Amino acid sequence: MLPILLDIEASGFGRGSYPIEVGLARADGSTCAFLIQPLEEWTHWDPKAELLHGISRGRLHREGHPVIEVARWLNDELASAGIAYSDSWGYDNTWLSLLFHHAGMLPRFRLEALRRLLDESQLERWGAMKETIIRERGIQRHRAGEDARLLQLTYQRTRDAAGLA
Repeated sequence: MLPILLDIEASGFGRGSYPIEVGLARADGSTCAFLIQPLEEWTHWDPKAELLHGISRGRLHREGHPVIEVARWLNDELASAGIAYSDSWGYDNTWLSLLFHHAGMLPRFRLEALRRLLDESQLERWGAMKETIIRERGIQRHRAGEDARLLQLTYQRTRDAAGLA
């Protein structure tokens, strides 16, 4: 089984930013992602971030799910495993905390840094392996589900290349 990877896309970086999409790569390799409907008080919007992820505020309002639904879904998905991993723990953990705070809920899992799972040989291979997978699969970057799966595949290939399987 593979580690569960979580990725979050956001309205931008820094003060006032908030999560706009959360995605998972499950232990079996399947993926899922949900757009998040911004709350009224979530007004920060960085046009540069929109250029990266390609998600407009209008689309979030039309297709996004309420914060409480996304928090419930995450708890349902992750409570039994109890843990998920992120390559941008500092940002993702902050946005995850914001999501659960506004949902009035506590997460029933913890988010850990992906780096904790990697040994030195995996770290050395990481960048090149990730780029190879992007080219091979034509992965669309900066979408939460796709990025989570990319990280999971990169983890798997670097582990296999290091003989750690």
